[in-house]
Amino acid sequence: MAQPVGGSDLPKNTQKSFTEITCPRCGFINNYQDRDCKNCGIDLALAAGMEVLAFQPFPEISQAPLAPEILVPRLGEILIEKGIIHPEDLNSALEYQRARVQAGESCLFGQSLLNLNLVNRETLDAVVTEQIAQLQNALQRSNRELERRVEERTNDLKQALQKLTDLNQLKSNFIANISHELRTPLTHLKGYVMLLAEGGLGSLTAEQQEAVDVMVRAESRLEQLIDDLIQFSLMARGELSLNLRRVSVSDLLKSTGAKAVKLAKARQVEVRLGLQENLPMIRVDFEKIAWVLLQLLDNAIKFTPQGGTVSLLGRANNGLVTISVADTGIGMAPERINEIFEPFHQLDSSDTRHYGGTGLGLALVKRIIEAHGSAIQVYSEIGKGSRFQFTFTASKND
Repeated sequence: MAQPVGGSDLPKNTQKSFTEITCPRCGFINNYQDRDCKNCGIDLALAAGMEVLAFQPFPEISQAPLAPEILVPRLGEILIEKGIIHPEDLNSALEYQRARVQAGESCLFGQSLLNLNLVNRETLDAVVTEQIAQLQNALQRSNRELERRVEERTNDLKQALQKLTDLNQLKSNFIANISHELRTPLTHLKGYVMLLAEGGLGSLTAEQQEAVDVMVRAESRLEQLIDDLIQFSLMARGELSLNLRRVSVSDLLKSTGAKAVKLAKARQVEVRLGLQENLPMIRVDFEKIAWVLLQLLDNAIKFTPQGGTVSLLGRANNGLVTISVADTGIGMAPERINEIFEPFHQLDSSDTRHYGGTGLGLALVKRIIEAHGSAIQVYSEIGKGSRFQFTFTASKND
């Protein structure tokens, strides 16, 4: 059925943003969130709709009288459904309306019905008022339903977050318990392996000594992995504590660099130490920063092919001390750098990956550096290597 002129569809160019609305009946200025006029009580939703249509740019309806009817779509169909008019009355009113518009006059569909004496004013107003009330009620129901669904989704998200928190806590507790349980038998294994390696249980043949050396390296690696798990579980429970004191950067880098040399030689990788002269002291936890450097050096050596170079550098500038570990290894894509700090995450997670590890080392490195009030920065390029660095404020004399 044809839509009568003055329906509810508005052209896009009539949209308007209001922070306040003036009541068309009394002129009182209301907040746009008010439902009814605070002065005369008129429904402001209706008032707002009439105000928008008052700016209608089309000449054929720009002079149309403001009437509640403009907010009611399919008015003719509604009147037929209620038995107030007949289909032929609708056609007559539409013809009359088209003729008035063609003559250059503005004429709403309801006015056409009134002019043709097909309905009286009281009946028309009652139907329009009822439809506006139904539209308003439908809008309120829709809003309530939307609020209910938002509340349900919010509760679902809260429950999911709580479950995730519980699972994280469970995971941390499990890691802590299993790590301590593993450490006890490992201590016995380490003791006997060291006795064998040092000849405490008798002399060994060359082949036996080689086999024992393999076991020593495997035990050392396993011990490091268990320590990583324990440290992670402590940090996950917020139990990271720092023993801050003034530390010589040169001593810190020399001691950690010396420990990395043995592993680097086994992999035929060169470790270089580059220290600026007269480096100032810094206030850090010596053991934890030394552990951080060993982790970074171990990673750099692991991902650097034979004949490559790993550099441990210390530089000072404008009261800041920058420590960095750089390598000429395989590198990584810049967009994947953030992934390496995620716990239990490996960039190569396939069953055939070439590099082992729990994926905890760099996650712990990041937390320790941040606990010192600094941040770790990573620069990398595939095939050219990576550089990890962080900065501390130079410590003045106490």
